[in-house]
Amino acid sequence: MDEEDEEDNEEEEGELSQSGKELKSCWGKITGLIWLPLPLPQGLLITTMMKENGSSVQVTHAGRIRRRKGSNEVPADANGKHLLVNDQNKYRSMLIRTYSSIWMIGGFIFVVYMGHLYIWAMVVIIQIFMAKELFGLLKKANEEKKLPGFRHLNWHFFFTAMLFVYGRILSQRLVNTVTTDKFLYKIVANLIKYHMVTCYFLYIAGFVWFILSLKKKMYKYQFGQYAWTHMILIVVFTQSSFTVANIFEGIFWFLLPASLIVINDIAAYIFGFFFGKTPLIKLSPKKTWEGFIGASVTTIISAFVLANFLGRFQWLTCPRKDLSTGWLQCNPGPLFTPENFTLPGWLPEWFPWKEMQVLPVQWHALGLGLFASIIAPFGGFFASGFKRAFKIKDFGDSIPGHGGITDRMDCQMVMAVFAYIYHQSFILAQSVSVGMIFDQIVMNLSYEEQRALYTHLGEIIQDRRAVW
Repeated sequence: MDEEDEEDNEEEEGELSQSGKELKSCWGKITGLIWLPLPLPQGLLITTMMKENGSSVQVTHAGRIRRRKGSNEVPADANGKHLLVNDQNKYRSMLIRTYSSIWMIGGFIFVVYMGHLYIWAMVVIIQIFMAKELFGLLKKANEEKKLPGFRHLNWHFFFTAMLFVYGRILSQRLVNTVTTDKFLYKIVANLIKYHMVTCYFLYIAGFVWFILSLKKKMYKYQFGQYAWTHMILIVVFTQSSFTVANIFEGIFWFLLPASLIVINDIAAYIFGFFFGKTPLIKLSPKKTWEGFIGASVTTIISAFVLANFLGRFQWLTCPRKDLSTGWLQCNPGPLFTPENFTLPGWLPEWFPWKEMQVLPVQWHALGLGLFASIIAPFGGFFASGFKRAFKIKDFGDSIPGHGGITDRMDCQMVMAVFAYIYHQSFILAQSVSVGMIFDQIVMNLSYEEQRALYTHLGEIIQDRRAVW
């Protein structure tokens, strides 16, 4: 603070003290007329608004200072103070972020190498940490003390949803795993048959638990927690569960979309770090148009190149039909069979290649790259607005330089849903196949019914052979 500012503040404080003495003197005269030595009423205080560091401060003559609660909205960044290019600590922040990223990418590669079940376990752990971070946003210590055990209700609904979603996704693969064991097969068949009703009654048990736990004067907080829990299950858990469906369709359909989001995030950070000048959106002040455009171009090119690399490994392209951990081999199919592509004639003569080998899946990868670069970042913008609403910088602090697990998964959830829908709509054959019919027979018919079907089908084949 400058010396002139200090002198002005001392003068203002002197004036406030003098006015306070005058007020007490006047009040003493009034009480003296009626011979009542009354103290100065607390409500009768002269207030003066002062400017301190750009914020309004309410000063009372009783010596108390009350600060007005400011808005959680960040003012318009007219001078670009929040941009990374103007950040004084950006290099230190970049080192911490890079160190954490190396560890995350290394661990991610190791889990992918281990296979489908390990990737699924990783996704489940991530979902649990995300739920923990989000459940804590609306948690109030005073209310929680009055509601012992109420927090367990959130986790009851969470694991019920997990049982329902993963039971639907992985039921057929579980059947395929135990088909050779008659005893286990019967147990699994009954579990799958009554899976939906089991999940329903688990949910109803949680619903009844919630109703019985309601306490007077706590209704608003409890119903708010109930709605918040269901919002987390719908928006967060359900979307991220599509990731598991992508994994068992082939690690390729999990790894490529997830890698594109990582590439887009890193490219946006680097381009914004060195070239960012134009703010992109108010919800996220450090995002710039330069970072957004540079990341989009980088992501689309990376999608085309990365698909060619990943598509050459059967471990990544083969779907997993059971829950085993063995090495996979399969017919790669037309999507992953190289084709010769003739380059356009307008390329200059000095260009060394006239044709190149391309996997047909690379053209689909361009669509995934386009979505990852243009639409998926809006998942991050949504999370930024969400954090502003709750006046927090990050959802957690479990990853140095990045925040919490939820901060890293906001765009991944949007991308996982799109990748699943794209695969089901444009990649997976929609016609009825022998494999699909066989899966339905194994999953829905009992052992005796399957034997009867086998016998009847054999008779039909023998009759047709006799006619032919």
